[in-house]
Amino acid sequence: MKKWITCLLLLSSTSYVCGAELSQFAANKAVKANQLAQDGKYSEAITLLKDNMPERAYDHAYFDRMLGVFYWQNGQIKPAITALTEAVNSGKLVDDQAWSTRRMLADLLLMDKEYKKALPHYYALVKSLPKDQKGDDIWLRIGQTHYQLGEWKPVLAAMQKYEAYGLPDKTNPLSIKLGAQLQLEQWAPAIPTLKRLLVLEPDKKNWWMQLVSLEMREQKMKDALASMALAKLQGIPLEREDLRLLAQLYARNGVPERAAQVMGEIAGIDQKVDLLSEQATYWQRAKEWDKAIDTWQLASRFNGKYHWNVALLLNQQGQYSEALSELDKVTDPSRKAEVALARTRALYKLNRLDHALEMARAANTIAPSDEAKGWIKYLTQLKKIQKERTS
Repeated sequence: MKKWITCLLLLSSTSYVCGAELSQFAANKAVKANQLAQDGKYSEAITLLKDNMPERAYDHAYFDRMLGVFYWQNGQIKPAITALTEAVNSGKLVDDQAWSTRRMLADLLLMDKEYKKALPHYYALVKSLPKDQKGDDIWLRIGQTHYQLGEWKPVLAAMQKYEAYGLPDKTNPLSIKLGAQLQLEQWAPAIPTLKRLLVLEPDKKNWWMQLVSLEMREQKMKDALASMALAKLQGIPLEREDLRLLAQLYARNGVPERAAQVMGEIAGIDQKVDLLSEQATYWQRAKEWDKAIDTWQLASRFNGKYHWNVALLLNQQGQYSEALSELDKVTDPSRKAEVALARTRALYKLNRLDHALEMARAANTIAPSDEAKGWIKYLTQLKKIQKERTS
């Protein structure tokens, strides 16, 4: 914006020499004021113009235009806006001169956060574009201004006009478009916008995480996993929760072994029971039984409830004596019946039928169930058969 206003200043300087529509008096003062300004003497240039403000309408408007430029160069934005407003409202400036003055006024209003006042000027500018102006930057300004006002639909309308010019992607316009899409909950259209931003800024973590979030929201779990894995591959630093999310995505996409491996990359996981239990679950889903048992055992050091998980897997893997030892550590009263049934199975496998039958009866006493009754019937018959054989 500063470059644009500086260009206007230079354009103004050359027009002083011509002075085609200025009176001789006004042209002389304008040239002197411009010389002062070029020497950095903005206050003196302003004073000269104000002290010699002509009555002729066009000359007056032209001086207001110059004052707007000099006030801005002198860091006085409010007086600059006032002067330029008078120049524009006079209606005496025409063609490119009128357009460039209105453009400068609109930009200063935007700089001064006078968004509602700036918008009508920007819309007037796109309706009267000079032949040497494309208009893409005006539509970008319109989009920016609506964005500041929280007017999301007009933001997208302006950005559509801007993109119609087919310019190379830039971060600022795409960020404006993305912001409006997110505010309007246009999740699906926001995904390609984020991908375009990532082409420009592949090292920006925020874009990656927003992309993954949107893909998950749209139930595109494979895409979310691909994006998250690619971010990791790109060297994006992933914190604990980021790695946990990546692991969850692997698990949801049917790759529990990779999920468990990613969990293992989390620093200090061996001190976090919730992370250990999550990793153990993934190892279990991957049928990596030994790793699952080891991880559940680590978790059980922090929370005794996980002795149950260890015992179940030991039983499943035929490590019955170890399972019985682990079951001794399960103290949850709500699991008494389940523990008794687990003991029944382990004792049966160890051919300790009397103890197995005792546990089955205990389980049925605690919480009568078909499973317990089935064990009692089976073990009773088995003992009878064995007795008959021995006799």
